[in-house]
Amino acid sequence: MSEVSLFKSGTLSIPAYLLNGVDEDTKALMGGNNSKRISVEGGVFRMMVNGKEVAQNTNRSMNIIILRAAEHNGRTFYKDTYVKGVKSAPTCWSADDITPSPRAKDPQGVKCATCPQNIKGSGQGESKACRYSRRVAVALENDVSGDVYAMSLAATSIFGTDPKKMGLQQYARFLGGHGVSMNTVVTEIHFDTDVGTPKLMFSAVRPLEEAEYNAAVEKKDSLESVNAVTMTVAELDGDDVAPVTNPVAAMPPPAPAPAPAPAKAKAKAKVESDDVAEPQKREGAAAAKVVDVKSILSDWADDEE
Repeated sequence: MSEVSLFKSGTLSIPAYLLNGVDEDTKALMGGNNSKRISVEGGVFRMMVNGKEVAQNTNRSMNIIILRAAEHNGRTFYKDTYVKGVKSAPTCWSADDITPSPRAKDPQGVKCATCPQNIKGSGQGESKACRYSRRVAVALENDVSGDVYAMSLAATSIFGTDPKKMGLQQYARFLGGHGVSMNTVVTEIHFDTDVGTPKLMFSAVRPLEEAEYNAAVEKKDSLESVNAVTMTVAELDGDDVAPVTNPVAAMPPPAPAPAPAPAKAKAKAKVESDDVAEPQKREGAAAAKVVDVKSILSDWADDEE
């Protein structure tokens, strides 16, 4: 199935042999950063170019090759309520589920684990305001050498234990348990029609042919694939995002805890030996004893109060 048949637009039809990706001249005329991603908003596969929807695939499933996945599950927090058609960069996000990204616009905490947006009930109902996601870079089944698409998968499409409705994590475990890597098979992604919100399930269709696999390996290390799993949706779409600074990272470290108070003197001052010949030493020792005794008496008086 070619890209055009996946994302039909009007009556346009192009032979498969012409689907070799977009050349540099066309990209230059398109403008923007020419990033492509697949959105599943509304339970429909939507082809997005520079943040604008250019086509749809209303089928309930489509075949892809997963080229690369982000190393960790990420987190994303939006301060404002989502409004359809209104684009906005995330308020705060993390690429490693540990700390906010240095590119986050308004970091909500120092650590994700202790962030107030990670508390149950901070979102709608009993949910958390900060949501899990996982980014993947994919190619279309019949165009492995062509364009790379970014996908941002929600938690519902990542986790799950139903073997008949495998999320991404369980699907990876299934393949790995058989000694198979993600980028060696054609993967079918299909919507779970038993739930109200878009949720994807994953299943293996067939192994790649040798030429397809070689193309997938080459695409995996391309800049497009790396960007697809490291950039936020807002960055891919070319939206205005915060500069690469992190106010949280720039915060001064917390003041060290005060040192414990020294133990109160319990022993009497050491008495100089009468054998010391020099009078100055005896005078100095006597002065030291007076100071020490005064300190001890002062400590005792404080204790009694």
